[in-house]
Amino acid sequence: MFLRNSKGFHWNHMRAHRIYHDLELNLRIKPGKRIKRDKPEPLSVPSAINHAWSMDFMSDSLKDGRSVRTFNVIDDFNQEYLTIDVDFSLPTQRVIRSWERNIEWRGKPSALRCDNGPE
Repeated sequence: MFLRNSKGFHWNHMRAHRIYHDLELNLRIKPGKRIKRDKPEPLSVPSAINHAWSMDFMSDSLKDGRSVRTFNVIDDFNQEYLTIDVDFSLPTQRVIRSWERNIEWRGKPSALRCDNGPE
């Protein structure tokens, strides 16, 4: 109706309503159904050293635009950083070498945590 009045068209309001209805502009847009997600399990608290390790990849950019990546491994019991590898590129072989070095030094953990982030 606003368009009819503002543009100066002298149509009957019933004609405008009929055209609006014929073009199916009156259909209500239904919102999508929400997906109910299960509540995540709370993280267990490690009871000893080497019970659980956490690993994460992070990235940042330098002032000149180059990207820097880090690979972090943390012992969850005492929040000790076991490994922090920083480089412009972290190939798979380097990550495996870092893991093997940690296992030789501290032993194998009974659990490993990692996030599902984009990095």
